[in-house]
Amino acid sequence: MKYSVVFSKDALKELKKLDKYTASLIVGWVRKNLDGCENPRAHGKGLTANYSGKWRYRVGDYRLLAEIQDEKVVILVLRVAHRSEVYKE
Repeated sequence: MKYSVVFSKDALKELKKLDKYTASLIVGWVRKNLDGCENPRAHGKGLTANYSGKWRYRVGDYRLLAEIQDEKVVILVLRVAHRSEVYKE
């Protein structure tokens, strides 16, 4: 069972705001480690409290907040932001 990665509209918007080098680094990491993987939980960390059920992936100083949808075999990336701002709403 291989997972596919889908970016939300907000995540794409945040990704476009980043410089090209950082954005390509993040997209490359997602393609290499998450797209087509069998166990997306091996690369991330489960979150608790307000973000219960969501997963965090670390790419350098940036974080990806994602939701793993097992029934659809999809990893939905919700946010892409610097680690100091990713959890602020």
